[in-house]
Amino acid sequence: MLRVQIIIPARLASTRFPAKPLAPLTGADGIARPALHYTWEAGLAAARAIGRDARCVIATDDRQIAEMAEAAGMDVVMTPVTCANGTERCAAALAALREVPDIVVNLQGDAPLTPPAMVAAVVGLLETAPDLAMATAAVPASPAVLAHLQSDAAAGRVGGTTVVCSRSGRALYFSKSIIPHVTPGTTPQQEVLLHLGLYAYRPAALTAYAAHGPVPLELQEGLEQLRFLDAGLPVGVAVCAAPAWEMIELNNPSDIPLIEAQLVRRAHTEPA
Repeated sequence: MLRVQIIIPARLASTRFPAKPLAPLTGADGIARPALHYTWEAGLAAARAIGRDARCVIATDDRQIAEMAEAAGMDVVMTPVTCANGTERCAAALAALREVPDIVVNLQGDAPLTPPAMVAAVVGLLETAPDLAMATAAVPASPAVLAHLQSDAAAGRVGGTTVVCSRSGRALYFSKSIIPHVTPGTTPQQEVLLHLGLYAYRPAALTAYAAHGPVPLELQEGLEQLRFLDAGLPVGVAVCAAPAWEMIELNNPSDIPLIEAQLVRRAHTEPA
């Protein structure tokens, strides 16, 4: 039986939204709780969906987050403040775990609306494709989403991350530009895939990632996963159906009411 460790990286410092793991979000029950509480619940739901021997832990460099999490009954490991991104924090957390898992899942702390089935999908991809070092998730961009991405691009805004894959489902490149290029008003020959910041790694790949160090494309695009491609580590992409709710991440204070609305929507669409 594979041992799966879900790690939720959470840091207090954030340029756009400082202390966002502690920001109060009001759930479908009308009670306000720290945002990290909802991602922890998503992690536990994912562990149940995965089955097997799946566990969940918070990885942080901040005692304030750790104390809040521990008081709420969450498991916590401390990681260095020098971790540049969530993948590096997951790599650092490995050393603090009691057992080395077979698969590590990076469930980002600002993604409380991640569906359990999507986490199970990236884990299942690694389980069935032993040649992959890492797996991630994407959803097909609907015509409305694609139009929104094109509108953002025309206005000079970054509207999301896209990924292109080989016919075998391996990632070829990730970008904050729309790839492959689609001329506005035309039908794509190949669907545009909207990448989601959900990852599953083999422990050896995490170690190799940390040892490889940052690379120019990773820094230029601001996409940590490009380091795997630069290191020649194969990345699989699980193309999933979009859930009935919008998977909005908590990046700015203005996202709070949007996420709260989706928490209510999710509660009304998930099976009891």
